[in-house]
Amino acid sequence: MIVFCGYANLDVVARVPEFPRPDGRVHATGMEHLPGGMAANAAVAAARAGAGTVFSGAVGDDVLSRRFLEQLVGEGIDVSWTDRSSFLSTAVVLVDLEGRRAVISQDDALGAEHVLATAERLGAAGGGLLYLDGYRAEQVGVAARPGVTVAVDLDGCEDRTQALAAIGSAGHVVIGRRRLEELLDVPRETWAGLAATTGTHLVVTDGARGWMLHEPGGTVVTSAALPVAVVDDTGAGDCFTGTYLAGIDAGLSPARAAARAGVAASLSCSVHGARGAPRPADVDTSLLRVPTTDREEVPRTG
Repeated sequence: MIVFCGYANLDVVARVPEFPRPDGRVHATGMEHLPGGMAANAAVAAARAGAGTVFSGAVGDDVLSRRFLEQLVGEGIDVSWTDRSSFLSTAVVLVDLEGRRAVISQDDALGAEHVLATAERLGAAGGGLLYLDGYRAEQVGVAARPGVTVAVDLDGCEDRTQALAAIGSAGHVVIGRRRLEELLDVPRETWAGLAATTGTHLVVTDGARGWMLHEPGGTVVTSAALPVAVVDDTGAGDCFTGTYLAGIDAGLSPARAAARAGVAASLSCSVHGARGAPRPADVDTSLLRVPTTDREEVPRTG
């Protein structure tokens, strides 16, 4: 079982010819209201990949919140762990002609107390994987408990100290290359050492360039991305993480899980919206089109 604890929100998506400049104005070629949120999107991807999935977010008791949860239920996701006493946050998403996105997000009402209660409930239920998004990075260490393996998608985390602490406490970490290397100032040459010393599986994604997995034993696995015509890359990272965790939950090796996740994320970019996660059969077919995955053993030092 995988429990996804984190963002749920309504995406107001505007498709624009170009991103507006300060004091500028652009006319949208399309406008939609779509379900979104890092944790909810990842939960959908995991459910489509065949995992038993629970969503434990925070929404309200209004019409939009109820519709949001109904859509998750329609994907086969258990929403009974969700706090319905708060509100459904909103994100404004701009998507340009090249499928790139710019996001303005609103803070949600999901606090540390809910995260810890979710971890305790999962432990009492026999354990499993607990997903946290990067906005919950500060809670990764305290959420880990016997039988519960914490996995964190560090997208959204902007604090270097919190990120490093999360990497040190989580069993699985997914993070974008630019965020890790540039925004959080964690040099590439230290990634293998981080995975080895913390015992985590560190997956660094890099968009159309593919992904890199650093395993605790020193193995580094890299793979190119599946070439696709990009329509909308919104939610591609969430798709990667959800599909990866579904593979881990099913007993796949991290490398095999990441290979499936990379293909699923690429395919999700070929359709509109944040929930373009494909079905397993489509991933199976497309895996044959991905260049051979490379492995290398990184010698330990010290």
